This record gives sequence, C-alpha cells and structure tokens, in this order.
Amino acid sequence: MASTSATGPGGAGGDTGPAAPTDPASDLASFFDDLVRCETRLYNAVGDKLRAEHGIVTSQYEGLRFVRDHPECRVADIATAFAIGIGAASKIIDRFEANGWAARLPNPADRRSSLISLTADGATLVAEAEQTFHGHLAELITTAIGAEQVSAVGAALATLRQALEDARVGVPVG
Repeated sequence: MASTSATGPGGAGGDTGPAAPTDPASDLASFFDDLVRCETRLYNAVGDKLRAEHGIVTSQYEGLRFVRDHPECRVADIATAFAIGIGAASKIIDRFEANGWAARLPNPADRRSSLISLTADGATLVAEAEQTFHGHLAELITTAIGAEQVSAVGAALATLRQALEDARVGVPVG
C-alpha cells in the first residue's frame, strides 16, 4: 500500500483549498509502512552490492564495522547494539572467526567472556566494504531526497531510536 503525498492520492498537485484533516492513526500506519519498506529495500540493495563486490552481506558488514569501532568488545556488547540475543551474537562471531575476520581474546576482567578483535583480514575487508557501503547509500538515498532531507530525517530517526532504546522497547528476551 502506498502512502499519499502532499499532492494527494492522484498526484496532480495544485491548490484545492484547505488541507483535509489528517487521521493520526493513519499517519502513523503510513509512517511505519514507509519506514519499514525503505529499510528493507535499502538493506537488501546494500547487501546485494556488498555481496557482489566483497562476498559479504549487510549484517556481516555491520558486525565487522561494530567490532572495528569497538575494539575488544564482548559478545554481549554486540547483542545490545543490534538488539539481538546473546546466542545470535555469539554465532556471528563464530562465523567471523571461521572466516578469519575476528578473534576471541581472553577477558582479564571476566574469565567467562571474551574480548573480540578484528584480524588484519577483517580490518581490510571492512575498510574496503565501507567504501562500497557509503557510495551505494549516497547513490540510493542522497540522489532521491537530498542531503538536507537526509539530515532532517536522520535527526528525527535518531530521536525515535534513542527513545525506544531508553525505554528498552524491542529488546529480545534471553
């Protein structure tokens, strides 16, 4: 289902008099639909590009980037950052280790956990994939809505995300 634009369902535009009252429930449903469908399409498109050029998918890129940007993080840190279970985060790191992209190191502060670091191969892969990631996002997003709208939408989404994270909404159990 497509949302309606400011020009109305017919898309003809023009001044047709006072704006019709909006239905807040319908506006929220349209916002949700647009947000989720944009996310899905962007995630899939970026994944296709990363797979074609680097042999990885979006989730692998995101995980590698997180480990790079959070040296010596723990599996629990990954789970928290991506709102996934500890088991799922551990399997991600298992796959990174199997591919030679990351290593688990002993955690001197807690013998029950490990610290995760990228290997040289993992660091090279994420650095190369990052160029593809940023370039493809610019191609898909900035060309469609422009840098000013990216900033405005980004600020609104960051505020919404922070509110959801602060309230611990959507956190997996376990």
